Amino acid sequence: MEESQSLRSLFQSAKDAKAGLESRGDTNSQEYQDAVNTAIAKFGECQRQVSVLSLFSSNEPLDDISTGDVQYLTLEYYLAELMQRASSSDREKSLRRTLQLYESFLSRLENYELLSPGDKKLFEQYMANPFTFTLAPLNDATARRDIKVRRFREEKELKQKLEYLAQNEARLQSDDDDTRRLYLAEIQLLVHQSFQALDLLIQELSMLSAIRQAPVAPQPTPEDSRERSNLGGTNYSDRLDPSLSQLLGRGRNGPLLDKKGKPMQPFTLLDRRTQLQQGVFRSGHNLPTMTIEEYLDEEHRRGNVLQGGEQSGIKPEVDEDDLDRADEETMKARAWDEYVEANPKGAGNTLNRG
Repeated sequence: MEESQSLRSLFQSAKDAKAGLESRGDTNSQEYQDAVNTAIAKFGECQRQVSVLSLFSSNEPLDDISTGDVQYLTLEYYLAELMQRASSSDREKSLRRTLQLYESFLSRLENYELLSPGDKKLFEQYMANPFTFTLAPLNDATARRDIKVRRFREEKELKQKLEYLAQNEARLQSDDDDTRRLYLAEIQLLVHQSFQALDLLIQELSMLSAIRQAPVAPQPTPEDSRERSNLGGTNYSDRLDPSLSQLLGRGRNGPLLDKKGKPMQPFTLLDRRTQLQQGVFRSGHNLPTMTIEEYLDEEHRRGNVLQGGEQSGIKPEVDEDDLDRADEETMKARAWDEYVEANPKGAGNTLNRG
């Protein structure tokens, strides 16, 4: 009797610790996680004592369980709910342990025939294939909404019934039947919430499993700067302006080492951060490194500028000091004027004559 009283006080202490978590908002803090682990430890000790005392057996009916022991049928539910709040480095493993606790809770209630026909059918669906269980098809939003509304109303009615039974605490202490009805009403509410938790847990497990099995994208091989500067085995480039790497390298061109590894020009080893610091105050584009005249000279040297060409469209200028040339041009102009007067426009068109 003394040990049973110890179990009763420990169970109440564990429920009080769990109730203290409901109003806390620091769910991400270490203090909150410590409180969760403390509550889990208390319920775990209650579970151990129930096993030692052999309070429940699959061969006995519900009527053989004393009223004071009926409340301990909820131990696995409270442990499962707390496990969902506990942080873990292996979330998938923690969720599977939580599923086992919910399953143990529902299985024991089924043995004592405490599941309603609808809940018993849901539990059979779960046991047939736990990892495909769902309250409604995921691809049917209307069905999920209707089931969610219906289960919300059922849960509200169960809470109202539980609240009504718990209103008169003094009568519960003196009336064994009222106390038993209160415990059974609480169990019905927890069964209802268990199936909702199973639905959400299996969805989360499915997503975690898909992420774990997704193929890992191959990491790109870092590009070697020496290969980038000598693509195709040659350093030739058509660019007349130096590249950014050349500007950062202060204009030095060509390989640093020969094929035997001997230095071909002086150089300084710089890390990437130093190179970036040197380029901080330069412009965001490459500035011109030669004038237009220098560019045209370079293009002439390369043979990219066409010379000569047809000059018939250009009329030569007449030197005003050359009198003979001026008289010749004047005579040509007079001859042209006389020709135009003698041959008016349209004079050769004989088709329109009357």
